[in-house]
Amino acid sequence: MVDTWVFAVITLIYLTVIFYLGYLGYKRTKGHDDYLIAGRKINPVVLALSYGATFISTSAIVGFGGVAGQLGMSLMWLTVLVVMVGILIAFIVYGKRTRRLGRKLNALTFPDLLGKRYGSPFMQGVSALVILVAMPLYSAAVLIGGARFIETTLSVNFDAALLAFALIVALYVILGGLIAVMYTDALQGGIMLVGMIVLIILAYSLLGGVTQANADLGALVDQVDPSAISGLVAGGFNGWTAMPDAGSPIWLTLITTITLGVGIGVLAQPQLVVRFMTVKDDRALNRAIAIGGPFTLIMTGVAFTVGALSNVWFFKQDGLTAMQAVDNNVDQIIPLFINQSMPDLFVIVFMLALLAAAMSTLSSLFHTMGTSAGYDLRQYINLKRKRPIKDAEDHAERRASFKASRVGTLAMIVVSVIVAYLMPISIIARATAMFMGLCAAAFLPSFTHALYSKRPSTIAAKASLAVGTVTWFMWTAFVHIKESSAIGLCQWLFGRPSLLDSPWTVVDPLVIALPASTLVMIMILLIQRQRAVIPTTA
Repeated sequence: MVDTWVFAVITLIYLTVIFYLGYLGYKRTKGHDDYLIAGRKINPVVLALSYGATFISTSAIVGFGGVAGQLGMSLMWLTVLVVMVGILIAFIVYGKRTRRLGRKLNALTFPDLLGKRYGSPFMQGVSALVILVAMPLYSAAVLIGGARFIETTLSVNFDAALLAFALIVALYVILGGLIAVMYTDALQGGIMLVGMIVLIILAYSLLGGVTQANADLGALVDQVDPSAISGLVAGGFNGWTAMPDAGSPIWLTLITTITLGVGIGVLAQPQLVVRFMTVKDDRALNRAIAIGGPFTLIMTGVAFTVGALSNVWFFKQDGLTAMQAVDNNVDQIIPLFINQSMPDLFVIVFMLALLAAAMSTLSSLFHTMGTSAGYDLRQYINLKRKRPIKDAEDHAERRASFKASRVGTLAMIVVSVIVAYLMPISIIARATAMFMGLCAAAFLPSFTHALYSKRPSTIAAKASLAVGTVTWFMWTAFVHIKESSAIGLCQWLFGRPSLLDSPWTVVDPLVIALPASTLVMIMILLIQRQRAVIPTTA
């Protein structure tokens, strides 16, 4: 166990700096636009670190790092996809057009962007509702990731660690808005980067160097007790340095849920999209790519590599695989490996890196949920009522929604904490993939259409949003076995945990829902073109 007093002093210094940055955000938040969109004047370095730190949370380090401990280096395909899609395509294909359109429409949130582009209260209101329903799942997973590491490191009660996390983040998010969030994200991103670079160096040094450690990992599958991996082998597992059998249950989970769910889902995450609207020009986005790309590569690559290599260390110590060492709780692999194998001083450094990872992502999620509740839903109600707004009334409404956003943030923090307490073990990576997959299925086609069409079709966007969302929820509740068996609705209605048989039970909802939402949009656009109908707004 680490020296509690040393950790307490270092953590106090860290939190002092965090709260100071939050105070700066509070002082510089003069109005509505500052709170929601950081005044559209964020530095590109801050943008890059904030974007990366928001994307790479304890879900990636603890959750997916733990999955790498279970399944091996095959998770590196996710690293490739998040760099190519989550950074390059996100910034170049989506980022620049989002920034320009956001400024042109004076959009302040992701639902606001869709609502104004389509001239549709439905698009803004329903998008906000999807966020409010689904995002607590992701924020709860991030909370669990940080709390698990504190629990393992300091022998602190898990419930107390989780609650303290939420309270600390709540304070500077509610007061400082997006400026405070992005300032603190930048600092936290720097801490995360240092921690992960030191981690990979220490891990390989501990295991005899890069060549020796990788060779040992490759040979490990032939050395462990076959009963320890019998379930994995039956699912298509071929070792910690090889891909699973193509088409096997593990392969389908790896590709459809982990790689595609996260790799594609990043393009339509509301908390990331809004960051494109915080800079003043395209040059800032170009500069951010040079920082965001290497940052994401290092963060995910190190987490997945160390997760897989933990099997070598556990086997040398006790003759166990990583999953055996943690009694099959994937979320405990990284915390246990760090605490048992690393020097005490580094454990403290890594603890701060995880705190930073969790807090940076949580602050963004809390802010997004709060603005969805306090701003977007208010806008939806006002637009549906078609209430005329004069200048003075508009100012009063902005002040009211400003306050409502803060209240909404607090309310959604409470919801997230409750969800975290209710979630089962080994849930971090799965909950993250679920949220990101839903974002892609619900938002990506209409978001893309909004950016690239000169006259976007409101009807097509509405249909795509509805079909993507409903299809994702139906597949989750009635087919995908991990969720359908836990929800129990399918069992109650039909007497079986899933309506379909293997391999469909392990095919992620994203693979069904995203093509469905895309196809519906394309079909409606083709019908409108054939009828020479000019899309109208609603």
